[in-house]
Amino acid sequence: MWQYEKKLQYPVNIKTPNPKYAQIIISQYGGPDGELGASMRYLTQRYSMPYNEVKGLLTDIGTEELAHLEMICAMVHQLTRNLSEKEIKDSGFDTYFVDHTNAVYPIAASSLPWRAEYIQAKGDILADLHEDLAAEQKARVTYDNLLRLIDDPDILDPLRFLRQREITHYQRFGEALRLTTDKLNSKNFYAYNPGFDSKPCNKK
Repeated sequence: MWQYEKKLQYPVNIKTPNPKYAQIIISQYGGPDGELGASMRYLTQRYSMPYNEVKGLLTDIGTEELAHLEMICAMVHQLTRNLSEKEIKDSGFDTYFVDHTNAVYPIAASSLPWRAEYIQAKGDILADLHEDLAAEQKARVTYDNLLRLIDDPDILDPLRFLRQREITHYQRFGEALRLTTDKLNSKNFYAYNPGFDSKPCNKK
């Protein structure tokens, strides 16, 4: 299904470790709107999509989200490598370090581990696509927040790249929603589903 290239989608070369930044960036790995949830959401939803065009889009974007997850993990790893005990204590990284040393673990900035409740697969094309549109906007806002809090250009550059990809994915899902509503062939597609609304009611 995939061909893996042994390089990041966009380069990550952080010269100065900073465990405080690592503790907030990691939210885009294991947080509620992070890349792990995005990849699982789209690669799960694809199986119930009735249209090949939308199924292909979910596969493409879900695969790219795995590449973004890899970038975030590389950033967290580079920001926490070779830390002294003093740096660990002074930065507040000690609580994470006790549980995970400097391994990259899927956790939010608020310290909650990743959980399946962050994602949804409803099996209804409209419900799932609206879920996906919202997910991309929430991820974009998280990147906006990170860009407000970070001043290292080595970190800002890949974060800006990732933010732009969220905008592109939002646009692609918008195209998929327009394609879907055209195929549903009903002007009021939210209130009318020909699969069951056209059937007569059982009258007593």
